[in-house]
Amino acid sequence: MTRRNLTHNNTPEETTTGTDGINSESNRTSQADSNYNRQSYPSFTNPFEGNAVTDNQSSFYLEDQSNSNFTSSTVSSNSNPDLVNQYGRPFTVNTGYSSDESTSYLLNGTNTTTTPANGANRNLERPRIGIESSSSSSDPSKNSYLRPTNVNAPSEYDRYPKIDMSNSNSSTSIMNRNSNIIPYINDSIPSSTASLPNGISNNQQKKTYGDYFDISPFGGYPASSFPLNIDEKEPDDYLHNPDPIEDEIYEKHRFWNDLKTADKKSSFGILGFLFLLAAGAAVFIVLPVLTYSGVTTHPTPEHYEILTHYSYPMLSAIRQSLIDPDTPQDSLTMEAKDGSNWVLVFSDEFNVEGRTFYEGDDQFFTAPDIHYDATKDLEWYDPDAVTTENGTLNLRMDAYKNHDLFYRSGMVQSWNQLCYTQGKIVISARLPNKGTVSGLWPGLWTMGNLGRPGYLASTEGVWPYSYDSCDAGITPNQSSPDGISYLPGQKLNSCTCLGESHPNPGVGRGAPEIDVIEAEISTDTTARRENIGVASQSLQLAPMDIWYYPDYSYLEIHNKSITTMNTYTGGPFQQALSGTTTLNKTWYELGNNEHNFQTYGYEYLNDDEDGYLRWFVGQNPTLTVYSQALHPNGNIGWRFLSKEPMSMIFNLGISNNWAYIDWPSLTFPTTFRIDYVRIYQPKDAINVGCDPDKFPTYDYIQQHLNVYTNPNLTTFEEGGYEFPKHKLIGC
Repeated sequence: MTRRNLTHNNTPEETTTGTDGINSESNRTSQADSNYNRQSYPSFTNPFEGNAVTDNQSSFYLEDQSNSNFTSSTVSSNSNPDLVNQYGRPFTVNTGYSSDESTSYLLNGTNTTTTPANGANRNLERPRIGIESSSSSSDPSKNSYLRPTNVNAPSEYDRYPKIDMSNSNSSTSIMNRNSNIIPYINDSIPSSTASLPNGISNNQQKKTYGDYFDISPFGGYPASSFPLNIDEKEPDDYLHNPDPIEDEIYEKHRFWNDLKTADKKSSFGILGFLFLLAAGAAVFIVLPVLTYSGVTTHPTPEHYEILTHYSYPMLSAIRQSLIDPDTPQDSLTMEAKDGSNWVLVFSDEFNVEGRTFYEGDDQFFTAPDIHYDATKDLEWYDPDAVTTENGTLNLRMDAYKNHDLFYRSGMVQSWNQLCYTQGKIVISARLPNKGTVSGLWPGLWTMGNLGRPGYLASTEGVWPYSYDSCDAGITPNQSSPDGISYLPGQKLNSCTCLGESHPNPGVGRGAPEIDVIEAEISTDTTARRENIGVASQSLQLAPMDIWYYPDYSYLEIHNKSITTMNTYTGGPFQQALSGTTTLNKTWYELGNNEHNFQTYGYEYLNDDEDGYLRWFVGQNPTLTVYSQALHPNGNIGWRFLSKEPMSMIFNLGISNNWAYIDWPSLTFPTTFRIDYVRIYQPKDAINVGCDPDKFPTYDYIQQHLNVYTNPNLTTFEEGGYEFPKHKLIGC
């Protein structure tokens, strides 16, 4: 930056001074003002008019007179006569309102007293201010070292300083008016302490050159107070030079930090945004959902008169009659053994598609969710495996692992929902798999309602008893040491002690079993003939005859070419009075032949003298057992054809306890299909229900509900009950 030229060679005659050391010519002032911003000054005029009086409290303190570079002899020399001769006294450039702690002081340091080299124009240096005092001498050289007006300098970073206006004398006014417009004045320095005003101490004389002069290239204050070095700090530096570490910490949780530091205006903005967001969600999400779901649409209420003739439609899942409306008219009656016509009392054609049989789903049947542990089956009975489709009830077996078993299949039972006492049951079915492959165990059977199939705690002591005597037949093992029976004894016998739990005391009760069909395959180990299907039709009973053989004199086989007595007659858990009948290969699901349905059933009357039990395959009877075949034998009395209300069970199982399993030849999945079930009874002996008057079951089941609903209980005692006492062991 080019300095202003302060050199102007005036003759001594051009400069005259008064007693106050200030040129009295008024035209000098206007000339100096006109040349303030010029590079050279051809002629200076006196900027001061009148006496410039300063007091002791409004002066800048000058440097020590010991500074040999700035002595009075220097002022009186002819090296720069222009300024002195023109104004009558030296003057310096006012550097603005700069304090001792100003930025210029920091920039200049303390080494500011170096004397310019000889011959150099000292007018190029920034001289000091000198204003006369009222008590100074008339000598121009002395008057030039008067103290300037003291200005209350602001702090280093104060952008808007306040001038100390406590002194109201003329010298202060002159300084305030002219200090910012006087560009350069001769740098006259006092030569001795004697020329200093009163009150100036030695410490005050030790001010440096930078203390009084601003050498900033930006001019005077306030520009000179801006820092020129990065180490110099200002209070607002954080706005222009943020701390990266603090910024990183702030950015990690910027959202919450912005919320914490948000002012009231920002808070209202955030609340407004949240309100708009909630309103948008309500309009574009909640309202459409409510509208689509119909919550906001209220249908017009319909009013009906009480006891009107309006005919309400029948619910699709509820039948009003025990007879299925789809049952053909020619099936409403059938001819019994004695030639009389029995009437249809119940039927289910399974024509409704998609019926399910979970607990409570169906009026007549339930599919239990159990493992049938009584015969150590390899499958799990699952309600998912039972449904109706194409007019049939389907029990499907899959090689599907669940409940730690490798097969899943289905069972349906009418326990405690639909029972009947004596009559004829007819079931049309198509057997699963092939008629030449052994392994599966399809079953259609009935059991007394006091025992629930698959719930071992409920069947203990009641299955398969049909006994009304009070003798050894009701005791554990039939009181025989030969192992003929492992049964615990008849729990609900006819001689139960008074007050013990019993459905109807004085009457022997149980849960006998009558099998419509249990299908198996007769295999030839010599391979000289083809395997053929066989239907096992049995009466399971207890207590047992000696060697499990009844009196065959009262049995009738109707076609010995296809029906024979079963070589299996029973074991320590039940006696089986059974016959086997060969089956046609076309009555199976698979095979290189037709796949037809066949009917299976039995007909029975439970009269003590004229009672009988006759099985059928198709329209043909296979085996008949008369009631006299169950006469007393050994240490037991009469066994009766079941007088209990009988429930129905349909299932498809697989077990090593039943027949040889030809694993390589079995095909999965396989389905046991049932077309219909129909029950007939004599017109004068219709008895449909699970709680008949003479053989009630409901109250007893409700009193021992735990054993009828928990399949994991295996004994009656595990359910929290005890066997009732009877007279043979003492009451």
